[in-house]
Amino acid sequence: MQIARDILLQSYRAMRTIRVFEERLHVEFATGEIPGFVHLYCGEEASAVGVCAHLTDTDTIASTHRGHGHCIAKGVEVHGMMAEIYGRQTGVCRGKGGSMHIADLSKGMLGANGIVGGGPPLICGAALSHKTLKDNGVAIAFYGDGASNEGFTLESLNLASVWKLPAVFVVEDNGYGEATGSSYACAGTQKDRAAGFGMTYLECDGTDFFEVYETAREAIEHARSGRGPVMLHVHLARWYGHFEGDAMTYRAAGEVAREKENRDCLKIFREKVTGAGLLDASALDDIDTAVEDEVESAVQAAKAAPWPEDSALMADVYVTY
Repeated sequence: MQIARDILLQSYRAMRTIRVFEERLHVEFATGEIPGFVHLYCGEEASAVGVCAHLTDTDTIASTHRGHGHCIAKGVEVHGMMAEIYGRQTGVCRGKGGSMHIADLSKGMLGANGIVGGGPPLICGAALSHKTLKDNGVAIAFYGDGASNEGFTLESLNLASVWKLPAVFVVEDNGYGEATGSSYACAGTQKDRAAGFGMTYLECDGTDFFEVYETAREAIEHARSGRGPVMLHVHLARWYGHFEGDAMTYRAAGEVAREKENRDCLKIFREKVTGAGLLDASALDDIDTAVEDEVESAVQAAKAAPWPEDSALMADVYVTY
């Protein structure tokens, strides 16, 4: 598999941005300055970036409550995201969405979603629009193993197959639906569920960017070419709790430490590209520094930004035509 150097650099920067953004939020949330709940994506970066590397602004995605990584991978601007999480007027949703409801329609990002399984139905609508408008777009639903058990999700899989929609359903299986193991809560297999709807099924190791990239390419090309929807099952692990403040007492001693040591997608990426002579370590180091500066700037700008005015309370509640 040959991937152009600029794509490798862009992909590494996106993954590093997600990692630094989330780790900084882990620190900032503890100060009490960030309102609402925060769910971090650390450890899962290769999934969002490997999928979104094949998308354009015309293509659409729907996210989950753990949506920061999907936003960054789809090109949503970091300063606007940070301001949104802080609830400030300069946020991409003017401070009214917060962490779980970031959206940027200009980037095809339909939004993070506080409803478990809320994304797949939205993607069916987006995919139907792409098919009707013949704009060659595809729609991607990211959802977790917990959401795979929701009726919304199963109905969406059925509808996408019946209408042969250009959609990809990305199951980000991190092993836990909140605090319940997917090995306990998910009967059968995701592969069998896809087969039940006559849907093409693919799976990959979500800690290996190259495996995600290649499998996602196959899935997206299948959907974009009019051959119907695909379920893409990505196996990965989250490093932090379900939400910030989760003590993770349901995880085995040393489990997260082992994931960080053996299944860090950024570490694996760096070892592969430098070992194969595709990228120099210095180029990756430069990206690391630039990303740290960008996230620091975003945090300081967010803290200094104004709160939304009271007069904005009812703005954007209803659509007017």
